Amino acid sequence: MHKNMLFLSGMLAMLAIVPEASAVPSFSRQASMTCKACHAQHSPILNGFGQAFKASGYPMMGTQGKVEGEGLSIPVTLNASMMLKGTYEKTNGTKTDVIPGDSSNSGQWKIPEEFDLFFGGRIAETIGFYFEGHVDSPQLLAAFKLPAAVYIADAKFSVIPFMTDEQGASYGYEQSSTGAVRNVRWAQHRMETSAQQYIGSDTPATGVSIVAQNDTGYINLTRWAPGFMAREGAAQTLSSSYLRIAATPTLSNSVTGDWSFNIGAQVWRGSNYAHDSKGWIAATPGLVPVDTRATALDFQALGHFKGKEMGVYVTWAKSPAGTATHPNILNTARPGISSDVPPEPGLYRLNERKAWTIGAEYSVIPNRLHLGAAYRSGHSGGGSGSVAVNPSDPAVVGNNPSDNAVTLTAVYNIAQNIEFHFNHSYYSGSLYNTPQPMGNQLTTFLLEVSW
Repeated sequence: MHKNMLFLSGMLAMLAIVPEASAVPSFSRQASMTCKACHAQHSPILNGFGQAFKASGYPMMGTQGKVEGEGLSIPVTLNASMMLKGTYEKTNGTKTDVIPGDSSNSGQWKIPEEFDLFFGGRIAETIGFYFEGHVDSPQLLAAFKLPAAVYIADAKFSVIPFMTDEQGASYGYEQSSTGAVRNVRWAQHRMETSAQQYIGSDTPATGVSIVAQNDTGYINLTRWAPGFMAREGAAQTLSSSYLRIAATPTLSNSVTGDWSFNIGAQVWRGSNYAHDSKGWIAATPGLVPVDTRATALDFQALGHFKGKEMGVYVTWAKSPAGTATHPNILNTARPGISSDVPPEPGLYRLNERKAWTIGAEYSVIPNRLHLGAAYRSGHSGGGSGSVAVNPSDPAVVGNNPSDNAVTLTAVYNIAQNIEFHFNHSYYSGSLYNTPQPMGNQLTTFLLEVSW
């Protein structure tokens, strides 16, 4: 670990002399703009212009040519981009690896952690699309949405069909960077810096969002099912609901300038069906009834302090306990040691899972170096209700121990489209009175490149 730290520290020092460059992913190509046109501080945090571009459904064009005719207006190019993420993770649990690197306790390289292909942009004057594919996965399609907008007076009204393998019901439409949706969050350690991500809102989801948005805020009403592509029998019933209400005021004064806010609530309700791949609820693998219940509040402020960009984020969320007959899919453990696999209904937690977080990030070197810190106060929800107890779920069955975290973050922009992330989290609370398999510390180094 010491050698790895020295190597990575040396690499950071060398990167400090690399000149800044412009990003060229799909939307940058179409709009003929750099990444900073849409992003505050660093990607994926959206500034006001980026939020407006997203709200419009991605059809805005720059200098790129169009193919136009009666009822047709598309770019001359299908705008594509790629993103590569490589990580090194280290936890301080007991080393039991047969081969070093089998788990993060002995230090684990993931190259790639993600290797994604993106297409996106305009397909009509007021209709756009967004496609994400995992090129390192047996299943290429990872997420897709097709926003169509109508302008009435000063407001935009959109209908957005979508599907995602891990972003949750909020994937249909979201503007904030609090972790309200998984792929737009201000810090890499998502469950340590976002209460919505801690409770488990990042499920597979397929649905349709109906959105009303103007300069004062937005409302997103979504009907959805907790299944990717929703092709598994009854999971095609979009009987779950998701409601997002947010106010987006901008306040100005002569000292600090403009500060933009996103203050809102999220409510997940309803019952549906989800896939029980292990047959823990039913006798055989298949669809089982589940609840989709959770509530969240969040606050985001983006502006300048002493002439440099700053972001402040506060979140709170809770998801009720489930039962054997109706597991709550938004309060469910994941099998194995990965948080990226779909939740299993049979691993419903026995208690309410909840958390609040507060964090801030400051650009100490504008457009280059961003430092942040966050605190999470959480309760894990206890162990799972399944007889086949999830070996990675460290909580004691029937208990609801406290699960707190302090996180330090750093993001270094080698270029607008190349970022180096460092996150370190230290965990405390009654959960850690018993030694946990992964210990009580997590360190992550991430290199993210998009082109």
